[in-house]
Amino acid sequence: MKFLYNILVFKASVLLPLVAMFSKKIKLFVAGRKETFSKIAALKNSETIWFHAASLGEFEQARPIIEEIKANYPTYKILVTFFSPSGYEIRKNYNLADVVCYLPLDSKSNAKKFIETVNPKLAVFIKYEFWPNLLNELKRKEIPTILVSGILREKQLFFKSYGGFMRDSLKAFHHFFVQDENSKKLLSSINFNNVTVAGDTRFDRVSKILEQDNSLDFINQFKDGKYTVVAGSTWQEDEALLVNYINNNASEDEKFIIAPHNIKQEAILELQKSINKKTVLYSAKADKNLSEYSVFIIDTIGILTKIYAAADLAYVGGGLKTGLHNILEPATFGIPVVIGDKYDKFKEAVDLVKIGGCISIKNQEEFTTNFINLKEDENFRKLTGVINKRYIADNLKATKLIMNYLEDTL
Repeated sequence: MKFLYNILVFKASVLLPLVAMFSKKIKLFVAGRKETFSKIAALKNSETIWFHAASLGEFEQARPIIEEIKANYPTYKILVTFFSPSGYEIRKNYNLADVVCYLPLDSKSNAKKFIETVNPKLAVFIKYEFWPNLLNELKRKEIPTILVSGILREKQLFFKSYGGFMRDSLKAFHHFFVQDENSKKLLSSINFNNVTVAGDTRFDRVSKILEQDNSLDFINQFKDGKYTVVAGSTWQEDEALLVNYINNNASEDEKFIIAPHNIKQEAILELQKSINKKTVLYSAKADKNLSEYSVFIIDTIGILTKIYAAADLAYVGGGLKTGLHNILEPATFGIPVVIGDKYDKFKEAVDLVKIGGCISIKNQEEFTTNFINLKEDENFRKLTGVINKRYIADNLKATKLIMNYLEDTL
């Protein structure tokens, strides 16, 4: 299996440049990796802590630890690597990192060159990123390595009879900080007991949102004291339900802020045209009396978190596909959250649906019914929001546990 894995990595290195000619995302994926080794050369002979995140969500899990390390161990350099362009493109200028770059493809030669160049004091992998050649190189050089906010599932290769080479790569980890007891049990089943159930560092991250100024003058002007729904990171499937509700069921005193996942101009204009109520774009808000509009489409990135602060109800997109976006950000403001029905891979969503802070819908009828109930029943709406706020408060521990462990390493 290890031999087959290395063959697949080699084939990927050959095929991806060809696919890049037809895919903008893959083009970024390939072009960005050409700069990796020149970027990490700046870290040679430095004491570096390396964080690896698949994409933006995993980066948010790394962030509380990075902030603590920079505050308590300021002499260390910070390297952040991403696998996905969607994470790298948004956080490539992250100010607490000394170098941000793509992770090279996991070939033996790339792994050896990468680890020899960076020679990290500590390697931190986030959630579920496991690259066997890189992990084996870390193990060979006896570099302290931890997994943070880990989630393990029975379907993963580690737990299959033919997954021996992947199980061996886990020996690189000095400690596993996992989100739940099930992950701990799965690791124990393959004889890994260096495990702590620490929870998810994103709780620590989102709790700090409340300490910052989240007011936006243009949002306050648009809201104008009225009941406001914020729909964040929406896809076409989400927007179809939302637009139907806005056009056919929304009352005159109900306002909507939509922050689509895809902010390409053609997609934004198509969304705007589908809405019957008076609609304004963020990019065209200048000189407008925003209080006169019913729908505000946010065709930019980077401000959604602050917008959630103005919401009476949040809808978080992606759950009608397979990639639910961050529900903890709206939850921390103590408001109800509505999502699609494909959320089983997201522990926080499973938990919040179970205890009633988050409502899952699978079709237009359920969407409309729940939106009407949440608007009309203020007590129900507030109680649902309180459940979310309490859930965040009850899960603030992961970063502290991890930093306590790292005191002996750093």
